[in-house]
Amino acid sequence: MFSKSKINEPGPKETAAPSASAASTAAPSTASSPASSAAPAPAAKPKPPASLLSSDLVITGNLKTSGDIQIEGTVKGDIRAHSMTVGESARIDGEILADDVVVNGHIKGRVRGLKVRLTSSARVEGDIIHKTIAIESGAHFEGTVQRQEDPLATGANPAAASPAAKPAAAAASEPEKK
Repeated sequence: MFSKSKINEPGPKETAAPSASAASTAAPSTASSPASSAAPAPAAKPKPPASLLSSDLVITGNLKTSGDIQIEGTVKGDIRAHSMTVGESARIDGEILADDVVVNGHIKGRVRGLKVRLTSSARVEGDIIHKTIAIESGAHFEGTVQRQEDPLATGANPAAASPAAKPAAAAASEPEKK
């Protein structure tokens, strides 16, 4: 409690600015609190803002980003992102894969996401595969909803089964040759 009141007092820190750097090397326990509060701000700053596709933009083709994206225009193709917001004026014809999906506009295609939220202005025509979902009153949805633990994994099981089957077949044919 005493350390919190000392940290919140700006007067001694401002008057003793040269000694504050000396105090930070001499007393890391009191200096670590201001340094730790300053450290998260630079850590949060390198994260770029969401990419914005404006309402007059029309894209034909697939989009892929590891960051966040907000779409207000029209996209005819698949979209893969970390976090995605579909604006009210947006129209998407294709599949969406993202950790976090917020739909305010119109989507015609499959939506795959860990968290999927359809707001009251959303129109989705297609299947939704999710871990958690929220559908607000007034949202329009035509399709199926399926819950999966990992909805972003697409076709991992068939791909894993076929390579396993090939080595087994190759191993079985080798003893026959001997």
